[in-house]
Amino acid sequence: MQVIRGLHNLREAHRGCVATIGNFDGVHRGHRAILEQCREQASRLGLPVTVVVFEPQPREFFAGDQAPPRLTRLREKVRLLGECGVEYVLCLPFNDALRSLTAEAFIDRVLIEGLGVRHLVVGDDFRFGCDRRGDFHLLTAVGEAQGFGVEHTRTFTLDDERVSSTRVRTLLASGNFAQAARMLGRPYRLSGRVVADQKLGRTIGVPTANLPLLPLPLALRGVYAVMVELPDGARRPGVANIGWRPTVGSQRPVLEVHLFDFDGELYGERLAVTPCAKLRGEVKFDDFAALKRQIAADQRRARGYFSQPLAAGALAEPPPGAGDDTLFLASAPLAREAVTSDSSADLPADHDDG
Repeated sequence: MQVIRGLHNLREAHRGCVATIGNFDGVHRGHRAILEQCREQASRLGLPVTVVVFEPQPREFFAGDQAPPRLTRLREKVRLLGECGVEYVLCLPFNDALRSLTAEAFIDRVLIEGLGVRHLVVGDDFRFGCDRRGDFHLLTAVGEAQGFGVEHTRTFTLDDERVSSTRVRTLLASGNFAQAARMLGRPYRLSGRVVADQKLGRTIGVPTANLPLLPLPLALRGVYAVMVELPDGARRPGVANIGWRPTVGSQRPVLEVHLFDFDGELYGERLAVTPCAKLRGEVKFDDFAALKRQIAADQRRARGYFSQPLAAGALAEPPPGAGDDTLFLASAPLAREAVTSDSSADLPADHDDG
């Protein structure tokens, strides 16, 4: 699969395709149903499938920190799209120039002149163009005149509920990783490369691997029991903090994970981290000693979770394709346990300070 960054990088070989347009954040089962529609038409016409995405996502451009949290970074999104049979991803920079295009100009420059689209699959509520005049009806009319087909996406439901990125975000925030995995078609995970940090964990016997996160709103924030996939494919349980580390301070959000019973060097390596159960929210402690006590408590709870997963009442079956009974996913946060900081003892477990 090939990623094409910007219209200026389109070549003649990229013209003539079945295309769809959207954020495809999470590449969930609803997205996969859309891509299946595209593959059906691509097979019929003997053409490649092209997905048009935007970077940043339009709502991030307009809303900034108030935009919904991302489910997938661009790198992960591209990987997942490739697994779904997409041949090309056209990544358009969403900037003032693009947002100022009229609907007609967008169709001409991107779909007709740029991609030479032969068939387009979009939602019947899709809107585009600086004046938001672009919609399914306009695309259909232009398609009839220019010789390309247009069809609307099929709604994908699960248990009579529409699968959407918004719904997946809600499930993750509530600690329901089991249902989120069903909607995604896979367990939710975060990945990144381990970087050197303050190394404070080593001073208390809890070394951590630190993966920097994008300075964007977070889909998850708090402390979690996690399963970590190492570069060699081995998986190891652990406990992770996702957020801003308010007690020690951080310039950007970070995924900080401690692997149980592991003694190895991970700097520069890429890890995949699957949150399995939420233990508590992110809390600011009075001092490092209080944080150390809470870390020990978090480790005990996470180890207990992985040692007897079927005994906990908030567990669900592994999602299809998990293939390993060590990856049981909770359907709710684990029972609350008071934090050890005196000043924080009365705070609910999902309180964030800082």
